[in-house]
Amino acid sequence: MSEKPLIEKHTIMKILDKEIRKRAELWLSKEFDLETRESVASLLENNPSELTEAFYQDLEFGTGGLRGIMGVGTNRMNKYTVGMATQGLANYLIKTYPIGEQIKIVIGYDSRNNSRYFSEIAADVLSANACQVFLFEDMRPTPEISFAIRHLKCQSGIILTASHNPKEYNGYKAYWNDGAQLIPPHDNNVVAESQKITSISQVKFQGIKENITIIGEEIDKAYLKKVKSLSLSPKAIKSHHDIKIVYTPLHGTGATMIPRCLKDFGFTNIFPVEEQSIPDGDFPTVVSPNPEESAALEMAINKAIKINASLVMATDPDADRVGIAVKNHQNEFVLINGNQTACLLTYYLLKKWKENDKLTGNEYIIKTIVTSELMRNIAVKFGVEYYDVLTGFKWIADTIKKNEGVKTFIGGGEESYGFMIGDFIRDKDAVSACAIIAEIAAWSAQDNKSIFDLLIDIYLEFGFYKESLLSIVRKGKSGAEEIQQMMKDFRNDPPPRINNSKVILIKDYDKSIELELESGRTSPINLPKSNVLQFFTEDGSKISMRPSGTEPKIKFYFGVKEKLKSKGDFNLINDQLDKKIEAIIEDMKLK
Repeated sequence: MSEKPLIEKHTIMKILDKEIRKRAELWLSKEFDLETRESVASLLENNPSELTEAFYQDLEFGTGGLRGIMGVGTNRMNKYTVGMATQGLANYLIKTYPIGEQIKIVIGYDSRNNSRYFSEIAADVLSANACQVFLFEDMRPTPEISFAIRHLKCQSGIILTASHNPKEYNGYKAYWNDGAQLIPPHDNNVVAESQKITSISQVKFQGIKENITIIGEEIDKAYLKKVKSLSLSPKAIKSHHDIKIVYTPLHGTGATMIPRCLKDFGFTNIFPVEEQSIPDGDFPTVVSPNPEESAALEMAINKAIKINASLVMATDPDADRVGIAVKNHQNEFVLINGNQTACLLTYYLLKKWKENDKLTGNEYIIKTIVTSELMRNIAVKFGVEYYDVLTGFKWIADTIKKNEGVKTFIGGGEESYGFMIGDFIRDKDAVSACAIIAEIAAWSAQDNKSIFDLLIDIYLEFGFYKESLLSIVRKGKSGAEEIQQMMKDFRNDPPPRINNSKVILIKDYDKSIELELESGRTSPINLPKSNVLQFFTEDGSKISMRPSGTEPKIKFYFGVKEKLKSKGDFNLINDQLDKKIEAIIEDMKLK
């Protein structure tokens, strides 16, 4: 009975193998450089499995750009895939802007292997297409590229980075003239133009040097000046300038800006983790350069213990996200997660804006739909408008653009360790976040409190909110089908109760409908459609589910809360909330 399927599978593999070899052999032509041709020839001769991985598909230029393992092949980050993507972007820009208008583009890069090389390839292609290119002289944080686009009045920008991915990866993110990542229709249009590039011969690789301007210090100064303008407690910093701060850039671009920015703010006791301050695309001291993971902060915390520091901060390789650690009441360093950091920043910003008489009733904050509801409640308490947007900072930037000149944006963030303050950039910014987090430490110290004390004070006032994330990985075609079925089952047969608490509200972002179960009343969700489903329960719990667009996984976000009556109850309620999340996971049969 099983012989026929086995024969069919063997035949399919032979056809696939033949097609892959055909695609690979195209890379042996003289359009490709000698090193590339030799590498492809070696794969053809010696490594069929790697050949398959490198050529079985094209590396997709998605709505967020490119991201992939570096190497030869159509499914890898290399000179040719970067060149084709850049030619597609150039073609779209030329079609979009009027004939005769000088198209200007900023290009930056991080500390990853080949990032500088890929940035030069992109600069050559764009300059060959008569664009004026502003190329940073050295690695810079992603947020500074967003700033430079606006500062230099460019139509677009590119950053070569793969964020916190493993060392084998690199990536390419494209920006529009507002300094934000591409959203519709530009994202889809750039993708369409890139897909039209079917041959290397269509890419203009011969750069025109006269069209490339090297930039650096002048942009740094302008950017840091704007970040410094965000300071709300200069007196507190003056009184507590010597608090001990340990900072690590995890071998990334944060080393170029963050220690300098902290000094600009007035902090005088900054201790870098020297071993991790050396730019290195191999990230030799960490398994993963991801500040969301406790292991990435281990060296910094050990140094903080040794010197008795108050605050630890770590940024990812392109310095757009920050992870922090602070001392608890047992004098032990504990990690503060992305939701907690966003809520601390939001509370501080709104409280200081109110104290400084800056609130006029025309201000707002933004959070993503999977971020803590505590952020929303803080905004409501201060009488500040809030917006919920889809995951991704491009949607935060889009909301700012829609409100430009009408309302004042204070800050916004997401649970995945990203936050943005002010509107002079349009992407998450760990440089300004680090500066304001340090300022919060100094401000709290005025009342003999720590950041941990401030977090508990927030919980006492608003309730103890706790969040957690569960990612379920299901690989292959069958895995993708299983993920689709999970979403379908929860949509078609939503649970009436979760962990013995009645489900009172369902938000379906794919159908753009919000349903109140008690009354049956529906309301439209005025956001772009997205495959996200949320359940809200009577006891204040929020469960969100979202299949990943780039990985074979589905993410479940859990938010629970309880009343915190006293500081002494913190550990007890913390344990109760952990158990509550576990009970929800068990009740929904997710483990």
